[in-house]
Amino acid sequence: MATPGTAPIHVKLDGSSGSSPAGTHALLAAMLRANNQISDLIFSPGRPPQVEIHGQLVSVDASGLRSLTADDTRRIASDLIGNNKQAITVLREQGSCDISFGLPGVARFRVNVFIQRGSCAVVMRVIPTMLPTFASLSLPAQLGEIANLRDGIVLITGARGSGKSSTLAALLDKINEQQTCHIITIEDPIEFLHSHKRATIHQRELHSDTPSFALALRAALRQAPKVIFVGELRDRETMEMVLDAAETGHLILSSLNCLDVSKTIDRIVSAFSIAEQSSIRGRLAKTLRYVISQQLIPRRDGGSVPALEIFKANARTAQYIECDDRSGQSLLEAVKNGALDGMQHFDGEIEKLVRAGTVDTETALAYARDPQALRKTLQAQSDSSL
Repeated sequence: MATPGTAPIHVKLDGSSGSSPAGTHALLAAMLRANNQISDLIFSPGRPPQVEIHGQLVSVDASGLRSLTADDTRRIASDLIGNNKQAITVLREQGSCDISFGLPGVARFRVNVFIQRGSCAVVMRVIPTMLPTFASLSLPAQLGEIANLRDGIVLITGARGSGKSSTLAALLDKINEQQTCHIITIEDPIEFLHSHKRATIHQRELHSDTPSFALALRAALRQAPKVIFVGELRDRETMEMVLDAAETGHLILSSLNCLDVSKTIDRIVSAFSIAEQSSIRGRLAKTLRYVISQQLIPRRDGGSVPALEIFKANARTAQYIECDDRSGQSLLEAVKNGALDGMQHFDGEIEKLVRAGTVDTETALAYARDPQALRKTLQAQSDSSL
């Protein structure tokens, strides 16, 4: 098996390797066979095909295909988009488009095709064919309580590539296994495929099934769901409709690219006018149930390990949300002191990873919210063990 590094991975193409969809499929399958730790595939003019393994880009030598031309990447993009007319229109008008793509029996991908310097480039995120579970993601068992919520908003936050989609998929699957209810997902694009279990689940994809999150949400309220999953809260209209849905007895799961609970609340509130912000804080205080913020931290032995901060709403935190505390200190203190309520904070979890020998100290300090405080805590523990 190939290992990360500067040396290219050599792959052999099976079947068709010509300028056809079958050739693209053969190339993708061959690249994935080279290493089971590939997270992304990248096709760029002037470069050979590349894969990302543990954060490093590795070139792929595919039967002598050492460098892609603009025609090569355009053909690959065309093969992936196929007859998706809406994606083609979005690519022409906006310069990029998101689609999902599957190789039956091999893998699924979240694909972004974009225009750069007049030519196409393609980035493909590999999505596991098996649904992630709480165990496979090392999620805290207390998050299983989310499956029993009757209504409200649950947000998964973090930087791009921090594993939000996997956590959301595991939560949805938990609800699907435990509840006899109707679930509707609105995604851009569909990533993990869910089958009916105890619940009935319908998955809608932006552009191919609906033109916007807001329109799909408006329609969902007439489709009798108990649970609605919105891939991402991107704009004011979607945020307001999510609040409306939560207030009318729906459980909403969604994501935001924010680092912690205070920034998440500020991000939502700031999407509204100053005159509306006090009201929005009040509505969030009543409907927000969980904010699960996560980041992936490099392990000492390679790969990465998730660190989760869990905010769980209660009567005290509802008051903090309503207050305009821009520093976020009141919510941070609530998370730090909320262990009995099932809360946990980043630096406390990072400290546990260091003590377990999973993460080295310098890496831990680089990812900590308060590196100085964490350094003092780790030093005090080191001194006490002498």
